[in-house]
Amino acid sequence: MAAVVAATRWWRLLLVLSAAGMGSSGAPQPPNILLLLMDDMGWGDLGVYGEPSRETPNLDRMAAEGMLFPNFYSANPLCSPSRAALLTGRLPIRNGFYTTNAHARNAYTPQEIVGGIPDSEQLLPELLKKAGYVSKIVGKWYYEEFPINLKTGEANLTQIYLQEALDFIKRQARHHPFFLYWAVDATHAPVYASKPFLGTSQRGRYGDAVREIDDSIGKMLELLQDLHVADNTFVFFTSDNGAALISTPEQGGSNGPFLCGKQTTFEGGMREPALAWWPGHIAAGQVNHQLGSTMDLFTTSLALAGLTPPSDRAIDGLNLLPALLQGQLMDRPILYYRGDTLMAATLGQHKAHFWTWTNSWENFRQGIDFCPGQNVSGVTTHNLEDHTKLPLIFHLGRDPGERFPLSFASAEYQEALSRITSVVQQHQEALDPGQPQLNVCNWAVMNWAPPGCEKLGKCLTPPESIPKKCLWSH
Repeated sequence: MAAVVAATRWWRLLLVLSAAGMGSSGAPQPPNILLLLMDDMGWGDLGVYGEPSRETPNLDRMAAEGMLFPNFYSANPLCSPSRAALLTGRLPIRNGFYTTNAHARNAYTPQEIVGGIPDSEQLLPELLKKAGYVSKIVGKWYYEEFPINLKTGEANLTQIYLQEALDFIKRQARHHPFFLYWAVDATHAPVYASKPFLGTSQRGRYGDAVREIDDSIGKMLELLQDLHVADNTFVFFTSDNGAALISTPEQGGSNGPFLCGKQTTFEGGMREPALAWWPGHIAAGQVNHQLGSTMDLFTTSLALAGLTPPSDRAIDGLNLLPALLQGQLMDRPILYYRGDTLMAATLGQHKAHFWTWTNSWENFRQGIDFCPGQNVSGVTTHNLEDHTKLPLIFHLGRDPGERFPLSFASAEYQEALSRITSVVQQHQEALDPGQPQLNVCNWAVMNWAPPGCEKLGKCLTPPESIPKKCLWSH
């Protein structure tokens, strides 16, 4: 209810904005929306989050001039499901961006697109069009071949993405409200940077990529100010999932004090850096401890546009306007899914693990490690461990690294278990899972799906003359 009230107040405020917020017709315009979504960038990768080399001056300034969220989460510990959740405002288990090929199995969309967001889902740009927005997506999921020098890490792609964004902002800033989704991917292995940035970071090639991204974001914010539309543009920065520790040290980032990384539902896999910037509306230098999610960007963007979310489906995103504009805190859970399985849930400061798993012993012995240097007995397990009858519960305020589970006999454990169990039961009783879109059994394109293929039959190699999808023998 508080979120609805805040949205109503904002819309009333919009009606009395100065002519700087007017379109060419003189009618009041909702604000422009710029979402900056990083790829595999960790919570500990920004100076403002404690990264010691302090090589992100523009993002640090963005935080100083706006609001920082230390408790912000992705909807999934893997790229594709996380991005689908942002664009739909719905958990992957609802929008179909998951697999049931194996229990708690991650799955993603490869470059050879197989599976995708169902047509029945309503995407954010599609809905914003109803309020007159012109939308553009730049970056990931805008795929075409582009050369990366794997030896040196040189590629000019971030500069191309930057120019696309600047040109779009210049074209649209004075005509229609715009939605720009800038999904740069230079921090995803193989990481890359253009020649002026290569070798400039204390953090190696990954740091070079971060420095170029930071510089690009600085140029975008500067352009908004030069065009005198900064006070009418809502900007939000975050990442699609935690740093890929499997790619460290040269090609992966930092998850700060948190456990493990990308692919896992520990904090390092899903807690993200998050910054909001909107001069004249979001007070400078704010830190808000609201539990946030990338799915909230869907609902918040609609509220900024004066729109309501679709009422014919469950929406998991929360409207963050009360937190952004008034510093409010709203009670809500964070649900950590891996594939078709609810692995954990956070409510307040307490996080309960119903299942634990990093990756299989087979992969681990091959050198695939999602938690390098972080072995927590009974927690970072290489077998899928069932804790549903007696969850492991951590107090994230005292123990952000998830190293010391609460005693099962303690009053704190019992109280936290009661609160979290009630919320999870409500969620599961009302859950209507979407049709899984990533049940693909093709070793060439879906490297996470094959372990579940045994129940479907043998996956044969298709002839070159037909599409490379799975052919089943029965």
